[in-house]
Amino acid sequence: MPESENRSLDILGIKPVGESLLHVTQASVDGASSFLAKICLPAAEEFGLLLQDKVRAWRANNAVHVVEAAQAKFGNPPVQMHAHPRLVASIIDHGSWTDDPDFQTIWGGLLASSCSLDGKDDSNLIFVNLLSNLTGIQIRVLAYACEQCNKKVSPFGLIGRASDLQIDEATLYEITGSTDLHRIDRELDNLRGLELIHNGIDMRSKSIEISPTSLALNLYVRCQGFVGSPVTYFGIRPTEPQ
Repeated sequence: MPESENRSLDILGIKPVGESLLHVTQASVDGASSFLAKICLPAAEEFGLLLQDKVRAWRANNAVHVVEAAQAKFGNPPVQMHAHPRLVASIIDHGSWTDDPDFQTIWGGLLASSCSLDGKDDSNLIFVNLLSNLTGIQIRVLAYACEQCNKKVSPFGLIGRASDLQIDEATLYEITGSTDLHRIDRELDNLRGLELIHNGIDMRSKSIEISPTSLALNLYVRCQGFVGSPVTYFGIRPTEPQ
């Protein structure tokens, strides 16, 4: 790989640890590597050599997939389109820690929607922070909720839900890919705490509501690589003022 490409991938900010190894015994390194190899499957080989600086290759490979996903969403951007360096660094940093293709696609979409004419728009930073705290189950719930809910636009032009999105238990298990109701309840509670959904599982009425908030709808649209309004993305007509 050309030296320039190596430098571009070093945006990950992972510095060589060779010097620090001089102060660590080989036995300690071998023991730590063995432990990491056991707990970090399926990336055991790379993570098992973490203290020998081999994880850089694993992260760099994931970062490439994130960038490729962004390009697939956005195509070849015009030369006048740029992304804020702070956003690029944050997205690549977080995206490089997952080898899940779905997550890489989402991070790539967020990178694509970070581009603007002057390169000074850092508004996606709030979505970076939100996305970095979401699990796979939460991503699947949000994707389903944002696609399936009835949407409306206020007279001010802001997007929101038109009605509650109620689902049954079987649908919940299908969406999440899990039948662990206790875990799912925690996941939904966390989504509600992040103000991405309304309600969740009501133990008293046994109802399940996963209506997305306007913040969630905006997050979803940006992760699709769309740089415009969610109203435009979903093709919704504003309601007439009363």
